[in-house]
Amino acid sequence: MSWFRHNVFHMLEDLILVINTASFSHAARRYVRIPVLKVTAVLQLKPMISNPITSGRGDAVLDLQTKGKPTLLAQLAKSTTCTKDKIMVRKEWGDMPKTDRKAYIKSVLCLMNAPSKLPAGKFPGAKTRYEDFLVTHMQQTLQIHSTGNFLSWHRYFTWSYEQALRNECGYNGTQPYWDWGRWANDPESSPIFDGSDTSMSGNGKKVAHSATMVGPAQNGGGCVETGPFANMTVRLGPVSPMADPAPPKNPRTDGFGENPRCLRRDLGPYLTKNYASTADISSLITSYKNIGDFQTVMQGGTGVHSAAHFTIGSDPGGDFYTSPGDPAFYLLHAQIDRVWTIWQMQDLPNRMQTIAGGTQMYGGGALQKLTDVVNITNVNPKVYELKDLMSVVDEPFCYVYDSL
Repeated sequence: MSWFRHNVFHMLEDLILVINTASFSHAARRYVRIPVLKVTAVLQLKPMISNPITSGRGDAVLDLQTKGKPTLLAQLAKSTTCTKDKIMVRKEWGDMPKTDRKAYIKSVLCLMNAPSKLPAGKFPGAKTRYEDFLVTHMQQTLQIHSTGNFLSWHRYFTWSYEQALRNECGYNGTQPYWDWGRWANDPESSPIFDGSDTSMSGNGKKVAHSATMVGPAQNGGGCVETGPFANMTVRLGPVSPMADPAPPKNPRTDGFGENPRCLRRDLGPYLTKNYASTADISSLITSYKNIGDFQTVMQGGTGVHSAAHFTIGSDPGGDFYTSPGDPAFYLLHAQIDRVWTIWQMQDLPNRMQTIAGGTQMYGGGALQKLTDVVNITNVNPKVYELKDLMSVVDEPFCYVYDSL
């Protein structure tokens, strides 16, 4: 079975559930995917076409970022809450000095050691402030994926995490991002995952394991034993596990029980090479003119979002409820936010206040509205409407990527 699943992936796409596609173009509808909960549906066949593999920094994407910068600066000039003297600059992990990487790691470890602020006993597996963020994501998973608020919700969530690092753990820097295309050929050797004391820890120990329906078995699968998070304990979940070997079941069906185990990863280049290269990212930004098509292809079973998540894979990273349990999650989603920002910058006046999609992952909900709220009061008491989360240079945000 392992051999079959490994090889069939070369012709299979992910589990397909088409939802709320009325606003999507015909071309984009075939990309509508959601992460697999259980392998109970018919899979769709298509030929495997590998995208060009780019080594080094993603110049094509950086060029698009540079091209769009004047429109962002024009928006900044209009802002009454974000000014050039206040703006923060988020950097790719590989571009940060080692001292800055260590400062970020220190603040994450601080959050992992700070006590939870959630009601005692309500979420037995949430012992730390770091796990408060994970609970928040788990609670809302089905309302924040393949929905109209996917991008804005995760923008606010990632920013709130950044604020917790700064305000609760003394971090003076910004949230870094992981440029998947830059390290597509060999993510294990990247400064993010090389296992050094300035990394987000390395791969899991290499163990015998099978492919999942998301991709072939990669180079790890076991416990992470190198780097700053080698001794990390994962307590929440699983809810929808994709890892092999399977993680131990949670004592509660909702995944909120205490279930201590190690952090596991299954890093490898297969998905980043084929689905999250610089060419893939650039094509995503330039090929889709409306937000429905853009976010649908981004989130597709072979889109950059899924490819990046399952490059980390295993447990908790391979469970789309509990993926924030891996500290690399926030670098991944800072890159998601960066790609969205660059897409917006190509036509900012027409792309800043636009959404598409519904309010429920499996359909059946209402269409998303700009006046719908993002409520993550477990970790940030301020509630915003979606329309307030569309610009990175307007309240509550004040940041850019790479340079002003």
